[in-house]
Amino acid sequence: MIKETAMSISLKPFNTFGIESQALRLVEVQTADALSKAWKQAQAENLPVLILGEGSNVLFTEDFDGVVIVNRIPGISVREEKDYWLLHVGAGENWHKLVEYALEAGVHGLENLALIPGCAGSSPIQNIGAYGVELKQVCDYVECIELATGELHRLSVESCRFGYRDSIFKHEYQDRFAITAVGFRLAKMWKPVLTYGDLARLDPATATPRQVFDAVCNMRRTKLPDPRVNGNAGSFFKNPVVSSEQATTLLESYPDAPHYPQKDGSIKLAAGWLIDKCQLKGHRIGGAAVHRQQALVLINENNATADDIVQLAAHVRQTVGNKFNIWLEPEVRFMGRRGEVSAVEKIT
Repeated sequence: MIKETAMSISLKPFNTFGIESQALRLVEVQTADALSKAWKQAQAENLPVLILGEGSNVLFTEDFDGVVIVNRIPGISVREEKDYWLLHVGAGENWHKLVEYALEAGVHGLENLALIPGCAGSSPIQNIGAYGVELKQVCDYVECIELATGELHRLSVESCRFGYRDSIFKHEYQDRFAITAVGFRLAKMWKPVLTYGDLARLDPATATPRQVFDAVCNMRRTKLPDPRVNGNAGSFFKNPVVSSEQATTLLESYPDAPHYPQKDGSIKLAAGWLIDKCQLKGHRIGGAAVHRQQALVLINENNATADDIVQLAAHVRQTVGNKFNIWLEPEVRFMGRRGEVSAVEKIT
């Protein structure tokens, strides 16, 4: 259940940015036990470890002086209760294929999250979200393995401490645990979420899960670049959440600015709109560029280096900050020689 590569391996096929970077060793695993053993072996050699899914939300800023463990734990099972469908999904399953599988099986509730790149096991780390739905709304539990002991743990949604593009897996659990499976609880009484984009054109009384799925796929395919053509990690920056006072000031000058009130009184703004207002679409540094259709996405347009993307991200952040006094933070995780580094510090 372990597939190990030779020493010094290119990570270009293992990150959707398509950035050239090297690791000392790469191991693919298909079981929790194999994952734990690979981690312990690296620890015995005093090597840093990075556990990777499909590399859809990472930027390798340097070569990685350690072992990359690629999580390919498979499996999808469905169980029926009176009011819910319960899914248990291996961490290595492709996310979009999971959404398609559920839709075909008549299990609804994941449609708004269609075409998000990555594996199921990566979804809780970022608390992925799109078009009005976040993972925490459909998640039942997250199973993970304590790397040092090999013990399996099942965390409730509350224990995961989900926030906006945040969870316990980016904090206390980041280096101690690895996600092995995710559980989903999807209500049989399906209600469409039609608050964003083209979905608002659908009639809530007649909209079907298939229509929602198709609309989301169409929006993403027409607005977002294909990483097989132009390497990218999807949305590069988080949508900033500001105080109501700051939002009011912005809206006085830009009444058309997209804004979404939050339960705590703060206001979420659209990072892509802010970048677009700075006329940065198409702006290039080296081989990296701001995508011309969706300003929130930075792309590897022409053999970009990691430094090209870092410099471009820094320029975008500074330009938006100077114009709006709103300072964007990367959603993408930056990986240095021995592990994750502060993305904000890297582009400041």
